[in-house]
Amino acid sequence: MLRRRNNYAFIDSQNLHLGVRKLGWLLDYRKFRIYLKEKYGVTRAYVFIGFLASNHGLYERLREAGFIIIFKPITRDTEGMIKGNVDGDLILNAMIEYEHYEKAVIVSGDGDFYSLAAHLRQKEKLEVVVSPNRKYCSRLLRQAAGGKIHFLDDMRHALAYQMKKHHPGTEP
Repeated sequence: MLRRRNNYAFIDSQNLHLGVRKLGWLLDYRKFRIYLKEKYGVTRAYVFIGFLASNHGLYERLREAGFIIIFKPITRDTEGMIKGNVDGDLILNAMIEYEHYEKAVIVSGDGDFYSLAAHLRQKEKLEVVVSPNRKYCSRLLRQAAGGKIHFLDDMRHALAYQMKKHHPGTEP
């Protein structure tokens, strides 16, 4: 009988979304949540995301898929672009929850998570770093993860969002 694991995922939503989008596809978050549970034993999956009222539908879909959302207030840079830097919040939450999980799954390709990944690996608390995109994954993060890094590049067939086809004569 397989032992049930109690791993937590800490997800940099912007890095995940943009990394997969650069590969030319969109992530199905419901499938991704199942993937995290089945492949890595994730019982809690925290998504760190900037809050925009206009994204209410996205937040509801994430909750329905089983994610715990941690909102970060957004700001705008000098050109008006939205900034919702979640790195510090993700790192802090991973350390606050440290005693509650067996191992952590970090979902990002951002080198800002180098120290977190290195520390967790040293303490044997790192399950894996899941990078959305091999090409854009930080070398520092790869180094910190050691061999404990997986990429979503080859997971399109299993994790891509599929548009529902509308059949004539039926309601959309």
